[in-house]
Amino acid sequence: MWPERQRFLIAAGVLPADTSVERKRFGMNWKMTAKTILVQMSHKVAAFAHVNRHLVLVSQSQLLGYMRSNFSFDHYADPADTADTFHIHAYSLRLDRDRLSLRLAERISTDAAGVELSLRRRSECGIGERSLLDALSAKVSPRTLFNPVSGLLPASVPDAFGRPGAGGR
Repeated sequence: MWPERQRFLIAAGVLPADTSVERKRFGMNWKMTAKTILVQMSHKVAAFAHVNRHLVLVSQSQLLGYMRSNFSFDHYADPADTADTFHIHAYSLRLDRDRLSLRLAERISTDAAGVELSLRRRSECGIGERSLLDALSAKVSPRTLFNPVSGLLPASVPDAFGRPGAGGR
């Protein structure tokens, strides 16, 4: 945002016209924005549920799209259920006949426990026990195997004193 601020100050005459300004455009950190919002909502939703009130997050549809693709949102009710405590209303910004207008694009909802589930990254959700064990097994070599029956190290593995295969004698 700093370059845009500098451009505005030059245009408003606050800074001299020859002030150098970086050419890069401003942007947002989508991951941190989404994560921060979800953490804040998870902290607040319990209080709203306790007093039997709804907590509504209003956002642009692009942010909700990012959150859906990167966090766990499969359990949200679509369309929103009025019995749920937490609601998200996503709006799209459109240009209609040279005028900007906001339109409700989507309404989804969940309960307090569902907000907590949302914080799981989509990449974390897909890993199964079998794929985890397969990945770990591929990294195990004869050198790293432990043999509790013999108490001896394999012949190829030296003991603490550097003697081959003498471990445990």
